[in-house]
Amino acid sequence: MWPLYAAGFTTAFGAHGIAANLGGFGSDAVTSLLVLGGLLALYDGAEVLLKPVFGTLADRVGARPVLLGGLVAFAVASALYAAMPGPGWLWAARLGQGAAASAFSPSASALVARLNPAAKHGRAFGSYGFCKSIGYTLGPLLGGVLVWAGGLQLLFAVMAVLGVAVAAWAATAVPHVPPLPRRRQTVVDLARRLKSRAFLAPTAALAGATAALSVGVGFLPVSGAAAGLGTVATGAAVSVLAACAAVVQPATGRALDAGRLTTRTGLTAGLLITAAGLACATIPGLTGVLAGAALIGIGTGLITPVGFAALAASTPQERLGQTMGSAELGRELGDAGGPLLVAAIATLTALTYGFAAIAMLLAVLALATRPRAGADQPVTSR
Repeated sequence: MWPLYAAGFTTAFGAHGIAANLGGFGSDAVTSLLVLGGLLALYDGAEVLLKPVFGTLADRVGARPVLLGGLVAFAVASALYAAMPGPGWLWAARLGQGAAASAFSPSASALVARLNPAAKHGRAFGSYGFCKSIGYTLGPLLGGVLVWAGGLQLLFAVMAVLGVAVAAWAATAVPHVPPLPRRRQTVVDLARRLKSRAFLAPTAALAGATAALSVGVGFLPVSGAAAGLGTVATGAAVSVLAACAAVVQPATGRALDAGRLTTRTGLTAGLLITAAGLACATIPGLTGVLAGAALIGIGTGLITPVGFAALAASTPQERLGQTMGSAELGRELGDAGGPLLVAAIATLTALTYGFAAIAMLLAVLALATRPRAGADQPVTSR
């Protein structure tokens, strides 16, 4: 499992390590906020378009080849800019990284499900989510240190080495998992499966959690600065958020496997706790920022392993890649939509109202995504 967890770390580190440090890059590559926004959107935009495609490909040819190909492509894209710095190569490298992550991220999720019995899916996805959270946490910090030491080229070079190392590790340690025979699926069959409650409820919860996480990371420092807090305090708040999300996920997975937590309770409680954290963020000062960060981290840490385990439990194994890719698409839309919604409302009114609006949306989502009473069961078998 550890090479798969390392793949999860790689995509998170790749997304946040560069994104957090592009704005301070002092060359002609980033000439305006519009250019910066375009570079930030490339990675996520590629994932939105390509994750369902690569997820389906993983079902067809096997998840392991797609995982290895994606990691190698990530290393090549990173090495591209490390070897040939320049504005054009930076755009090409960032696009290549996002496309590569679109391949190995859903493949890793599908392999986590395939290589673990259903009774251990909670623990497996909890550990996978923990490693991704560590990547999100360390990405801006380690990325900043590397940029300070050797510029953006060094950061891309380290990511190239990381991609090669994880690919080599996965090639030697991840067993071959052949694709399963698949019943012929029509477009109507796919639409029926993707609009079913078993898919929509956990995917919507995952999208909401990702939206809240992005809002917390992006706007809690703004709220803190407006209240007169320094960069150390606001940076600590973001670290608290990421640390809470990381710590909660393995424990949530173990509780899910042991039957102490159900899908219904996990998703509903996670969304409500996250909504409470966003509501706390409306409180001025350090108390509101830290309380908001902690509750957002705890809530998203509850939702992530429960959501992925529920998706794995309700999906035929021969369609796991397609399901995980489509669910990841939902998360990416939440990742982009949450900050856009808060920013739009904050521009028209104030940031406090932006936090309040997304808190209310998550509270409504908690009620809308609750499975029917008969579905409130621990995720222990398919």
